[in-house]
Amino acid sequence: MNQGTHPEELPAEVLDDVAGVVGAEVTLLGRLPAGVNGGAVRVRLAGGADAVLKAVPRAHPDHLDETLRAQRVVEHMRRRGYPTPAWLGVGATATHVWHLMDFVDAAPAPELTPSLVEQLMEIIELQAGQACEPYDHWSYAWRVATGQESAVAGLDVDETPEQSRLRQSVAGLSGYSCVVSALVERLRLVCAGVLPPREAPDMVHADLATPGNILVRDGTVVAVVDIGNAGSGTRATDLTALVWYTFQDRLLDGVRRRLWARILDVVGWEGAAVLAAAQILFMLEVPVRHGRHDVVPGVVTRGHRALDELNALR
Repeated sequence: MNQGTHPEELPAEVLDDVAGVVGAEVTLLGRLPAGVNGGAVRVRLAGGADAVLKAVPRAHPDHLDETLRAQRVVEHMRRRGYPTPAWLGVGATATHVWHLMDFVDAAPAPELTPSLVEQLMEIIELQAGQACEPYDHWSYAWRVATGQESAVAGLDVDETPEQSRLRQSVAGLSGYSCVVSALVERLRLVCAGVLPPREAPDMVHADLATPGNILVRDGTVVAVVDIGNAGSGTRATDLTALVWYTFQDRLLDGVRRRLWARILDVVGWEGAAVLAAAQILFMLEVPVRHGRHDVVPGVVTRGHRALDELNALR
C-alpha cells in the first residue's frame, strides 16, 4: 500500500489543487488516526464543512487513473446504500495524487469484536453482484495462490504495478527459510488443479478487515473507509480477510466459524482454498519484506491453522 503524507509534509500545491477542484479554500486542521496508510488529514472547507483529505506520492503513471476508478466504485456503491463517505474530489499534482471525502464524526474501531464482525458480514452482502470496474481481485488471488501467470491460464488481465511487485515478491518467499518454504508448498498443493475464476460479480473492498478502516459510533459501524484499492471479484475476498483477523482473539472463534460457512456458500471449497492461500501469502510477504523476523513464525503457525480448519470443512 502507498504511504500517506503527513500534514507537515503536505506540499502547498496539493492544497491549492484541492481548492481549485472543489471550488473552496481548504484549511488544514490536523492528522486523523484512521487508516493503515496514515496520511489522512482533516481539513475545513470555506463555509465551515469538514472533510478528509488523503494525499499520497505519485507511484506510477496510472496512479491518478486508479484513484478515479476508486471514486467510481464509491459513487456506485453509495447509490446502493453502502456505508462509505462520499468523495468530493480527486486530483493530482506533479508529485502527489489526492482525494477528498466527507468527514464522518465517528472513531476508528480499536479492534474487531464479534459484534463488529457480524455487522461487517452484513455490509459485505451489499457488495454482492455490484462489480462495476474491471479490476479483478479474484483472478489476482488465483495467480498469487497458484503461482501461475495469467497467460498460462488463458486470462487477459492487467495488473497494476503494485500488484505485479507484490506477486513477484510472494513468488520469492520460499527462499526465506525451510519453514516458510514448507508452508508455501502446502499452499501450492492445496490450490493445484483449481481452475481460474471466469467471472468477478461482486464489488471487493480489499482492506475491510483493518480495524482502523471501520468507523464506529456507540458500537455500530457507521462507515467503512480506505476504499482506494476497491474493485471487482468475489465478496468472499473480504470475508477471508476477516477470517485471518479472527485468529488474533479467541473470543472471535465463534464468528470465524460463521465466516467460513458464508465463504463456502459463496465460492465453494476450492474458491475458499485459493482465497485463503492468497491471504496467507500476503500476510507472510509483509514481515518478510520488512525484515520482521520475529513476526514470521506466528504468521506461519496461523497459516497452517487456517488450512487445517478449512480442510476440516471439506
